Amino acid sequence: MNFKKSLFSFLLFAGFALTALAQEKASPAMTAEGSVGDAKVTVNYSSPAVKGRMIWGDLVPLGQVWRAGANEATTFTTTKDLLVEGKKLPAGTYSFFIIPDEGQSTFIFNKVAKQWGAFNYDAAEDQLRVNVASGQSSTMEERLKYEVKDGKLVVSWEYGTAAAKLAPAM
Repeated sequence: MNFKKSLFSFLLFAGFALTALAQEKASPAMTAEGSVGDAKVTVNYSSPAVKGRMIWGDLVPLGQVWRAGANEATTFTTTKDLLVEGKKLPAGTYSFFIIPDEGQSTFIFNKVAKQWGAFNYDAAEDQLRVNVASGQSSTMEERLKYEVKDGKLVVSWEYGTAAAKLAPAM
């Protein structure tokens, strides 16, 4: 009797563990790193896949705050003050959100770094908002991808892409 109960408990636990692992791998944790002058920039995010879905304007509505990834809010960390599209962003860790739209999107750096998705997003906690050009790429990006390169923060997913200019703050 105890063996059957123990076996059932083990199988139940294993099933939950495998389900959690499968969900975690559906949008794996990723990191993008780069340098802007003397500043080290790190973006931590969960990278969902397209999986045949229409992303922009469907899965991710246009004109609304999006958590810029899956699971926990994406975070943006800079070790030194930066200029983002010419506006000062103090050194620190921020949650990062996007308001996607056609032609122009808004990148948001929010002072509440630890939050789940955008469910408790509060615009009053925004450190910085910048408008950036957004558009279509000819290259399909199956997984959400961030890059810090050539003085830019680049976000790409499906056929959509947006980038912000980064520079050392003086």
